[in-house]
Amino acid sequence: MKDRPKNRTPLRVAIVGAGKVGTVLGRVLMEEGARITAVVSRSRSSARTAASYLRCRTYADALTAIPSATDIVFITTPHDAVGPVAETLSRLEGLEYGRMGACHASGMLSAAVLEPLGQRGMAVFSFHPLQTFPRSFAPRKIVPTARGIWYAADGSPRGLHMAARLSRALRGHVIQVPPEFRELYHASCVVASNHLTVLLSALREMYGSVAGKEAVSLEPFRPILEATIHNVLATSPREALSGPVARGGVDTVAKHLRAVSVSVPALLPYFTRMTLETARLASEKGTLSAERRKAMEELINPYMQDSSLPGKRT
Repeated sequence: MKDRPKNRTPLRVAIVGAGKVGTVLGRVLMEEGARITAVVSRSRSSARTAASYLRCRTYADALTAIPSATDIVFITTPHDAVGPVAETLSRLEGLEYGRMGACHASGMLSAAVLEPLGQRGMAVFSFHPLQTFPRSFAPRKIVPTARGIWYAADGSPRGLHMAARLSRALRGHVIQVPPEFRELYHASCVVASNHLTVLLSALREMYGSVAGKEAVSLEPFRPILEATIHNVLATSPREALSGPVARGGVDTVAKHLRAVSVSVPALLPYFTRMTLETARLASEKGTLSAERRKAMEELINPYMQDSSLPGKRT
């Protein structure tokens, strides 16, 4: 862990929502020198559990527990609860709204959902962590992956200033996402995490057919997976693309399609669509001629029609 900045007043943060996101990011804040002033959740029991992990003495199932000595209220509830929390919070007495900030961790919502708090004088901003927080993982397993990450923010200049302050306390970074692109941004996060997980599930199922095991390890694929990600990040997806489609190997692709349709037919829709997308990227890269791309598309199209899958099991 890096040395903490000296001679700075610790950031005081109240966590609203005792799920994985609030608990994990609260822990990172605590370990980096911030002070968690309160943990509030719909369930007092879950608030108590999270507060214990965050070394916070104040926990409750009501927002009135948030002390005035709080700099930022971090709302980490599901997105459909953010608006109601903001409405309730805006009606409390005893908070110094004018010097405080409030943010939420929803990827779908912009800072506009916190407008009731903005009207009370709070600096409001969205603050979505660009990371995965699996519900089946214990918080201590996720904390190491929650440092140095990026947070998608929008808000007023004052809100963005506070977002930068919160990200520094988390040793993270801020990217600004315009409110009108919030939903597309969130869909991008789904591709980065959920779709990647599904891709690896498809890999596991295909390799499982080869290895003859139901629960096959993906460890042999670790080098190629890590090298691919390294190459993409070092250059671009287009420049890092390799393989039979990029080389125009129509005959090889034909054999792949037959093999998938026979051994793992449930994955054929996925495999055909991804092969078409690979061909599009290879065409953009300039390694796949228009003639070869057309030949691949003509090869793939019959496999995309349920009624005429070559080699389909009946």
